[in-house]
Amino acid sequence: MKYISTRGQAPALNFEDVVLTGLATDGGLYVPETLPEFSQEEIASWAGLSYEALALKIISPFVEGEIPEADLKRLIAASYKTSADKGFRHEAIAPLVQTGHNEWVLELFQGPTLAFKDFALQFLGHLLDYVLKKRDQKVVIMGATSGDTGSAAIEGCRDCENVDIFILHPYQKVSDVQRRQMTTVLEDNVHNIALQGNFDDCQNMVKASFADQSFLPEGRQLVAVNSINWARIMAQIVYYFYAGLALGAPHRPVSFSVPTGNFGDIFAGYLAKRMGLPIEQLVIATNSNDILHRCISENDHSKQALVHSLSPSMDIMVSSNFERMLFDLHGRDGNKIGALMETFKSEGSMVLDDAVLADARALFSSYRVGDDETVDVIRSVFGSTEYLLDPHTAIGVQAARQTRRNNSTPMVCLATAHPAKFPEAVKQAGQTSDPALPFHMQDLFTREERYQVIADDLSQVQLFIRENISG
Repeated sequence: MKYISTRGQAPALNFEDVVLTGLATDGGLYVPETLPEFSQEEIASWAGLSYEALALKIISPFVEGEIPEADLKRLIAASYKTSADKGFRHEAIAPLVQTGHNEWVLELFQGPTLAFKDFALQFLGHLLDYVLKKRDQKVVIMGATSGDTGSAAIEGCRDCENVDIFILHPYQKVSDVQRRQMTTVLEDNVHNIALQGNFDDCQNMVKASFADQSFLPEGRQLVAVNSINWARIMAQIVYYFYAGLALGAPHRPVSFSVPTGNFGDIFAGYLAKRMGLPIEQLVIATNSNDILHRCISENDHSKQALVHSLSPSMDIMVSSNFERMLFDLHGRDGNKIGALMETFKSEGSMVLDDAVLADARALFSSYRVGDDETVDVIRSVFGSTEYLLDPHTAIGVQAARQTRRNNSTPMVCLATAHPAKFPEAVKQAGQTSDPALPFHMQDLFTREERYQVIADDLSQVQLFIRENISG
C-alpha cells in the first residue's frame, strides 16, 4: 500500500517510510492512497475475537506485506499484553461500562499511562524498534504534548535502543500526574522539555523542526509520535471496531462521542466507518478551545486565544489532523488543501464551502462544554451511577447527551483518561479526596523528576536537543 500527502506535492511512500517520516515534504500529512474495505459478512465473522486478534485483522492491510504476518502478530501481542504493573490492566484491553440508557463508556485508560494514547503509542514503540533494528538506523523523536501523548510516547519508547526521545510540554499547564508520568522516567534516552508557552507553541516548534532538520547531527532524522504519525491513527481504528462488535455491529449501527482537540482520535472513527463499520453518528466533543465545534456548527474555523481548562489534553487551537478530514471532504484534491491551509496559516481562519460543510454534518455533530458544565457532569454521573469520569470523558458524555440523534442506537463515549490524572476537576465535582492511582503508580509523587525548563525559543530548544543526542 502506498501513502500520499494531503497537499499532493510530496512523493508517495510505503508504510515503513511513512512511519519514520511524519510530515510530508510539502507540509501535508500522509494518508493511505486507498482504504481497505471489509464486507458486513467479514466484520460479523470477527465477533468474539480478542483485542489482539482483531488488531491483526484491521492493521494487516495497511502494512501489506512489508511486515510478515508472524512478526506483526508478535508486535501486536507485545503492545497489548496484560499485566498489573506494566502493560494493560484489564483482560478486555478496552472494556465497555454502561452509564445510561443505551449509553456506554469505552475505557481507553487501562494502559500503562492511564490514557487512550497508550493504544497507539505502545504499538508505535514496538513498531519503531522493529523497523530501526532492521534498518540499523538511529532516530530522534521530537513530540509536543498537552498532557497525555508525552507520557504514552515515553513509556512506549523508553526501551528502544535506537531512539532518543524529546518531549515538549507547556510549563505549568499540565496536571501534576501528567507531568510526573513523563519527568520521572530517567532512562538516558528520555528528555523532557518544559516550554514556557502553551501547547500550540510546543506543536509549532515541532512542526518547524520537522520542516528544517539541519540542526540534527549527520545521519539522524526526526520521527513524529504526535498524531500526525499515520501509525497512531491506524492503531486507533481498532477500538472502534472492538466496541462496535461488542454492541451488535455490523447487524446494528453504533454511534461514538469523542473528546478531541487534535482530531486524530475521531478521525480514526471516521476511517472505521469508511472501512465498513456501520457508524451512524460521530460527536466532536470540545472544551472552551472550541475551534472544531465552531467549524462544524457555524463554519467558523478561526484561531482564538487558547484557554487553560480543567481538561488540558484538549487545550488545542490548531487541530492538525483536521487536514486529513478536509482532504477527503474536498475530493482528495491536494492543491485545494494546500491553498486552504495556506489561507489558515496566513489569516488565522478559513471558511468551508457549503457543500463540504453539509457533507461533514451528515456524519459529525459537535458540542462545546465549559469547565463548570464539565464539573456538573462528573458530579451528576457519579451521583446516578457511582462511576467517576475524568473531565475529558465528562465532556464526551455531555456532548453525546446534547446532540444524540437516535436513542435506539448505542452511543459509545470514549473515556480517554483515568480520573486520577485530573484530581482538581474531580474535587470540584464533590469528591473529598484525590482518586486513587493504580497500584503500579502509587509511588509516583515520591519518584525523582528530571526535566529542563526552556524559553519559547526555537534555537534554544534545538540546541538542547543537539547537545543531548546520544552518540
